[in-house]
Amino acid sequence: MNIVVLDRSSVGEDVSVEPLRKYGNVTFHMTTRDEEAADRVKDADIIVVNKTPMNACTLEGASHLKLVCEFATGYDNVDLEYCRKRGIPVVNVVNYSTAAVAQHTISCVLYILEKLRYYDDYVKTGIYASQPRFSHFGLPYYELDGKTWGIVGMGNIGRRTAAIAAAFGCRVIYFSTSGKSSCGEYTRVDFDTLLKESDVITLHCPLNDRTRNLIDWDALEKMKKTAVLVNVARGAVVNEADLCRALKEDQIMGAGIDVLSQEPINPDNPLLQIRDSSRLLITPHMAWASVEARTRVVTETCKNIEAFLRGEPRNVLNP
Repeated sequence: MNIVVLDRSSVGEDVSVEPLRKYGNVTFHMTTRDEEAADRVKDADIIVVNKTPMNACTLEGASHLKLVCEFATGYDNVDLEYCRKRGIPVVNVVNYSTAAVAQHTISCVLYILEKLRYYDDYVKTGIYASQPRFSHFGLPYYELDGKTWGIVGMGNIGRRTAAIAAAFGCRVIYFSTSGKSSCGEYTRVDFDTLLKESDVITLHCPLNDRTRNLIDWDALEKMKKTAVLVNVARGAVVNEADLCRALKEDQIMGAGIDVLSQEPINPDNPLLQIRDSSRLLITPHMAWASVEARTRVVTETCKNIEAFLRGEPRNVLNP
């Protein structure tokens, strides 16, 4: 088997991909530009990919191709119908980052809610050492206990986040963007109710026509002025210009953002105008990327290949 890994860097150099070698001759490429893909996969039996487009243009010359493995859950880069017509199964890795993203979600909320950047700076700049009192609480911070935590998108990550929020003593409510969620553990509400009642809102929904710009100025105006918003879903779920305005005008207390409409971030992104980290935390799409999660990506990809070689379907996206 000729195995071609097009996006080796997507799991990080600190995570071993050597287990893939037991299934055949493996060629690793750290990254692959679109125009390089066709030549790199022409002799491949199995392709392991994350972001490189997999479509008629890149795969037409791959006459021996038998399997496409996503090094991720998302598969926006693959033309599933084209692969189906050619009889090439496409498989992905599911739920590998649930724990990591839920943990990052909680971290963002606590960072903003407890003003941790401010207090850390207060000590390390020497101000604390020069004051006469034993304590300083110049910026008010708040407990989660007794607050309402609103979740948009009650999938695996939403449910994990909900369980942690409940453990902090929060009342959890949620809005189903598809209208199909059957989660009975928490109260399902309409979108306006979630906006108006939530002290914390965390986004865990897919990006589609229903969710694009879901959090716009109209939505932000309905939120509490003391609310914290966290987006670990997709960047375009939040209108970034409207969020910038809301933060500048104190329409909400703060936000944590791990995903952006353009990644890497556009230098002109309006959110970069907010320099106060006690109001806005931006991380570079790394919520999913714990060492454990990236290791699971490799392990689960190996299991997908093993299942395919045994003739057993596993995580097939285009049956």
